[in-house]
Amino acid sequence: MRRVWSVRRLRMPQAEAGDQYSVWVGLVYIFNLIVGTGALTLPAAFARAGWGLSTISLVFLAFMSFMNATYVIETMACANAVFKWKRLQFIKRNSIEDHDADEDASMSHHSHGDLEDPLVCGDSIPSRYYSLDKRIELGEMANLFLNKMGRTMFYCTLCVYLYGDLSIYSAAVAKSIMDVVCSTVPSNVTNATDWDNLPCFNATGTALSYTRFDCYRVALLTFFAATGPFVFFNVQKTKYLQFFTTGMRWLAFAIMISMAIHLLIGHGPQGRPPAFDFTGMPTLFGACVYSFMCHHSLPGLISPIRGKNRLGFHLALDYALISIFYLLLAYTGAFAFKNLNDLYTLNFVPTDNENIFLEIVEYFLALFPVFTLSTSFPIIAITLRNNLQSLFLDTTQLESYNFVLRKLVFPIITVVPPILLTYFLEDISVLIKFTGSYAGTGIQYLMPTFLVISARRHCTNLLGLGVVNRYKSPFSHISWAIFVLLWSFVCVVLVTVNIFEKKF
Repeated sequence: MRRVWSVRRLRMPQAEAGDQYSVWVGLVYIFNLIVGTGALTLPAAFARAGWGLSTISLVFLAFMSFMNATYVIETMACANAVFKWKRLQFIKRNSIEDHDADEDASMSHHSHGDLEDPLVCGDSIPSRYYSLDKRIELGEMANLFLNKMGRTMFYCTLCVYLYGDLSIYSAAVAKSIMDVVCSTVPSNVTNATDWDNLPCFNATGTALSYTRFDCYRVALLTFFAATGPFVFFNVQKTKYLQFFTTGMRWLAFAIMISMAIHLLIGHGPQGRPPAFDFTGMPTLFGACVYSFMCHHSLPGLISPIRGKNRLGFHLALDYALISIFYLLLAYTGAFAFKNLNDLYTLNFVPTDNENIFLEIVEYFLALFPVFTLSTSFPIIAITLRNNLQSLFLDTTQLESYNFVLRKLVFPIITVVPPILLTYFLEDISVLIKFTGSYAGTGIQYLMPTFLVISARRHCTNLLGLGVVNRYKSPFSHISWAIFVLLWSFVCVVLVTVNIFEKKF
């Protein structure tokens, strides 16, 4: 039977209609992913580096993060184009083999006209190849566009960062719950090891003889029991949880900003940060880089979005909104408080307040990390699971593997290492420094840049110059990529200086 194939029939598998969501829901997901506990370290870093230097640095780093987010989107579109082209060639070969010998010449010419014309150089045409329909994780992009050494470096960096993130998030949530549930630590106790051995409750008796570390472990296991099951599903299944915690985030930010403004109006500025203090730059850099991280999970959040035509514009709005929130939080906190804790919510610790409303507000702010990280944890866990599958399995034939391997083994190896690490080790400050600095620089700056450079070259050779990528980054000139690589080197130097300053 005669079959004629055209590019219009070539469609990559898309998410089911029920699994898709609007662009605004996708932006909520991205907002939740970016705005985590990293935001709570900004006021202290802001005050140390000075309000002028901090403002310039925060806006600049937001721009750098956005630029590399557009690189991830462009690379994902290139990967979709490659998969479509390979499928097209497979269809064409099968079509030619099925034709009769007498029709072979004419049909070959006809097929060549239908399938290959868009691939040759010439006038630019709208591309049906470039799309964001198929979710292609960063690991799959690395397999497509990087050489063996590049792939090895990518997976090592990504796994270190994501496993570190999951460990940091779970420990932060468990410690926040412990601090709220247990009695206040006496002021004469300064050693963190002594904190763990203190009784959780200021009471005697066997029933209340649990230590703070026991409470930490119970909170940790409860957190994994509540959020761990999400790793067995897709990110769309966390939709209502995302909306709930988005409301909690906005409310928490509004309360912290309002309380700081109230203190400024009632008592005047208590903190007097300088305009410029370059000695605080390394700390500020680390806080800002961690506060704008989302690149590792972008593919999973973007592919289910309906109507991606103005995705870059909407993403820029998301970054602008997040930057405004960060600046408001940092400015009000830096000037309202004379002494700022590294974690801003600790400036609102629950006290024996006679005003019940203020006491409720203080408890709510103390639990803010629980609300923020409880939604970021499933997204990052799902991202790690998908990339581990890309590393060990052929994702183009994922359904051919047995159910246990696909649905049970990889989710388990995703969540078990963070559980074991944080169950026995509460203080993971070294892991925070390494994860948020070196691995964070690699994921946010280096990997998107190397991927997009390789993807552009690969697609140009494969499809030709005449095919237009409508998701191409506005920062497509090679000078932007060189600038990112130079900036990455500066970042590594700043982070190294910061670590050695604190050590010595």
